[in-house]
Amino acid sequence: MHYIFVSTMRSRRPPSVPCTVGPEINPGRQCIRADDVAIRQVVYKLFNFTSMATKKIQQVLAPPPPHMVGDGFRVHNFFPSGYTMSQERMSPFFLLDYNSKIDFAPRDNPRGVGVHPHRGFETVTIAYHGKVAHHDSWGNSGVIGEGDVQWMTAASGVLHKEYHDEAYSKAGGPFQMVQLWVNLPAKDKMSQPKYQAITKAQLGRYEVPNDGGVVEIIAGSFEGVKGPASTFTPIELYNIRLKKGAKLSLDLPASYNTGILVIEGAALFSDTETAPTDSFVLFANEGETIDLEATEDCVLLLLSGQPIDEPIFAYGPFLMNSKEEVQQAYDDFRQGKFGQLDE
Repeated sequence: MHYIFVSTMRSRRPPSVPCTVGPEINPGRQCIRADDVAIRQVVYKLFNFTSMATKKIQQVLAPPPPHMVGDGFRVHNFFPSGYTMSQERMSPFFLLDYNSKIDFAPRDNPRGVGVHPHRGFETVTIAYHGKVAHHDSWGNSGVIGEGDVQWMTAASGVLHKEYHDEAYSKAGGPFQMVQLWVNLPAKDKMSQPKYQAITKAQLGRYEVPNDGGVVEIIAGSFEGVKGPASTFTPIELYNIRLKKGAKLSLDLPASYNTGILVIEGAALFSDTETAPTDSFVLFANEGETIDLEATEDCVLLLLSGQPIDEPIFAYGPFLMNSKEEVQQAYDDFRQGKFGQLDE
């Protein structure tokens, strides 16, 4: 359960509500109890605040030079390696690999990444063009196509492999994907692995007024519409598909680490900066509102989440809290404790 503190820096404010529920955090301040960001949005509408502070743009980042992951994924790593961000800067998101749109030639033997281990985090793969097949050592498998999401919780440890779907590989064509690594809190890093296969049809769907487009909610909630993904910490993850000229406002906690990846087209952010295709807009941790205007038809991926305030020790395919935990992960992997998976 989260507590939303209502700022008094508004032209209108609700009557004082003493903070009497839960632990006494900042006693005496006004607070409203809420389950998610959707209720935060309702609170501001309920009390008719005239505005929320604009979430400032820290930087618009061009795509870093691409590199290959296996032979099937040509990615731009925006963080943690692409720019001089700390490992905590986008927490709970640890890694963003963006496979910008590329055409693969037809091939009988599917391209991809062979068997490898993970522990301590989740991988989230979002498909925009092309298809990817997944298999892991817990018996999970599936194919994600355009608009689908594959959410794998590695947690205590899995082996998995990812390849272009066989049918897509034989046909070839455009390929565009995003993969995120989402960190887990220390208390959940050794929980049981799980797998969420989410189709485009299962995504939450908010229709932008005046036929302006659609917001597809993967995780979190927007305007009362919830996404299907279950998460360990508060996360807002949306595909925002806007038609040229359409406008949309997002309200997110100031403390959340927030960024927007421009998948297609271009958009104007908070009336200040325009970001083109394949760029990443990094927001400062101040202000709550992001105003969007599509300068052309566009697809945007919003990442926003409550930071995990814990040490990070990452090495190779493991994301833990200490060097000793990473060493234990390697020992467990060598001893076969992650299960078995054929190439």
